[in-house]
Amino acid sequence: MRYLVTSGWLEQQLNKKEYRVVDCRFHLDAPNKGRDLYKEGHIPGSVYFDLEKDMSGEEENHGGRHPLPDMNDFAEKLSNCGIDKSTKVVAYDDQGGAMAARFWWMLMFLGHKDVYVLDRPFSVWKEEERPVEQHIPTYEPKVFLPEIEPRLLVHLEEVKLVLQDKTAALIDARDEDRFKGKRDNIDGIAGHIPGARHYFWKNVLDESGKWRDRNKLKTYFKDLPKEDDIFSYCGSGVTACVNVLALKEAGYENARLYAGSWSDWITYDDLPIETDKEN
Repeated sequence: MRYLVTSGWLEQQLNKKEYRVVDCRFHLDAPNKGRDLYKEGHIPGSVYFDLEKDMSGEEENHGGRHPLPDMNDFAEKLSNCGIDKSTKVVAYDDQGGAMAARFWWMLMFLGHKDVYVLDRPFSVWKEEERPVEQHIPTYEPKVFLPEIEPRLLVHLEEVKLVLQDKTAALIDARDEDRFKGKRDNIDGIAGHIPGARHYFWKNVLDESGKWRDRNKLKTYFKDLPKEDDIFSYCGSGVTACVNVLALKEAGYENARLYAGSWSDWITYDDLPIETDKEN
């Protein structure tokens, strides 16, 4: 696999200066919980990145609940953690890879290729009795120079064009009830972008929360065309990154993120919504 790493492999890299581990744990219903848990114990040498304070910008009328931050500000935060283009970065969380995949995508978007995601939750890392520490590390700052990869990001206008020309596949990472339009307790409006296919993000994980292997991911996505662009979205551009990463692992090079996602789409009164409540 190209972007997923095992706990055994990661443990062997912990004392190597060229590696940086990033803890991305975050709970939407308790925004400070992830940082508190980081302080209680984390993979040795880890720095902490917060979904809302570090990996998101200010919410506005449009752009979704977790809009991308100013990328120069984000690059400065990376620099302050001793991360530059020569650093090999491994991200983890305890939320099925959702937050870690967002961090992974953001570094890929900034042109950084040596970024990976731990293939299992932090809780499994602890169950395996691998090292955990409370020490909060500091690193000598470096200079991270962003080189934006624009094709990784999908803009609203591109999604609107797909409704007409069908030149890309739309996939929705949210749970079935929200996708079908039965209920949406997060964004308030249920349903999906017309023509989108349902690929619930947790289906790329096994029963223990570990990522499925490449062959199983290939089977899961087999009905998607490899030659076309695939636009991945969710509620706010976080769990959609899980599908982007999984698609990349399965050999789909044209997986792209609609960062604003459903919470952006529904802020425009003239955009259509599709439901499937009867099924």
